[in-house]
Amino acid sequence: MADRLALFVDRRDAGRRLAGALEPLRGHELLVVALPRGGVPVAFEVAKALVAPLDILLVRKLGAPFHPEYGIGAIAEGGVRFIRRDEVEMIGVSDEELERAVAAETTELERRQRLYRGAEEPLPVKDRTVILVDDGIATGGTAIAAGQALKARGAAKVVLAVPVAPPGSEQRLADDFDGVFCLAEPHGFSGVGQFYVDFGQVSDEEVATLLEQARIPGQAAAVENLPVPADPPPIERAVEIEPTPGARVAGDLRVPDNAAGLVIFAHGSGSSRRSPRNREVAEALNEAGFATLLFDLLTTEEELDRANVFDIGLLAERLLAVTRWAQGEEGVKELPISYFGASTGAAAALRAAARVGADVRAVVSRGGRPDLALESLAEVVSPTLLIVGGADWQVLALNEEAANLLRCEHEVAIVPGATHLFEEPGALERVAGLAAEWFSRHTRIG
Repeated sequence: MADRLALFVDRRDAGRRLAGALEPLRGHELLVVALPRGGVPVAFEVAKALVAPLDILLVRKLGAPFHPEYGIGAIAEGGVRFIRRDEVEMIGVSDEELERAVAAETTELERRQRLYRGAEEPLPVKDRTVILVDDGIATGGTAIAAGQALKARGAAKVVLAVPVAPPGSEQRLADDFDGVFCLAEPHGFSGVGQFYVDFGQVSDEEVATLLEQARIPGQAAAVENLPVPADPPPIERAVEIEPTPGARVAGDLRVPDNAAGLVIFAHGSGSSRRSPRNREVAEALNEAGFATLLFDLLTTEEELDRANVFDIGLLAERLLAVTRWAQGEEGVKELPISYFGASTGAAAALRAAARVGADVRAVVSRGGRPDLALESLAEVVSPTLLIVGGADWQVLALNEEAANLLRCEHEVAIVPGATHLFEEPGALERVAGLAAEWFSRHTRIG
């Protein structure tokens, strides 16, 4: 089976995405509290977006004496202990062993307190709504200990916010917090790091730097509200392309300033360049710095014959002709070309990519039917991302089977809970984000 695509580029990316989900809390008496070290870059972005102060709360996991990675509880500032008594008894940890583990972690906790805070006192939490942030949770023990510590200091509410957690975490932790925000609870969870492209260790120096920046009065708001010169509007024009003599198709070309590449869309199942879903993705790609070309694969007369929608050979030939047009068109001919295909259009994109070779820098499929291009899959050299809805079971199976035939770099990205048309709240935005990240990774020059 192909590798699954990570959900986040890095912790800062996760923080920006998490901040969007927390927007409903803006305007409350907020304090953002991070769990060092990994939670600090995430929380920094949340605090900046919500224009809220940032602090940390030191917490340390308690590992079993013979298996330190196996959590049996946690300790937090203020002498708070959270012990999983059932786990302790089940694996036979003695009281003496438990106390030695607590003593060792208390020493490390105090060292980090001195390192990160020095002589400064924690920010007051009394009567405030505290957003507790980490880069992800596994068992949730450290988060529970931190929440108890904040409540003991008088927080009015403690809301847990994390980018990723195991399935069922929101429900499991509901009784421990006043609210739980989790962007994704993916199946196949084995560790937080598997869902990040970059999950490098956060250094003590980075933690100290981010906290120092957050402590400068008004800096978060100032950074967020700095006047930014407006980007020039994208060049937008209607085009007409003649892929074969006598067959003319219409297209919409948008070219932002300093575009990093051109993404040509191949629609499917009879959709035209006016497909609202593809137009939404195209607009997101324009904002990410990519030019886009949406065009009608079929003429008005050809659309009358439903069989043409599934004529992958015909659709691929049209896409190839439009690619040749773009390679000679002023204003875009210097841009690296990629394909974005949906449904049957994805099969056409893969077949065309197999013909064009490395001149197609990347391919993204949304709810695609790569199984309709089986004979071409082994010849595709362009890095290929297959995005499928988690609730689109039949198409998911077809994509995972087809992915096994690809020899190029490829990944399968599953949008949890999404059906075939990605109509669920936030699903299409996730598609756009995945596509932008894939194209950025594989098509930017330099």
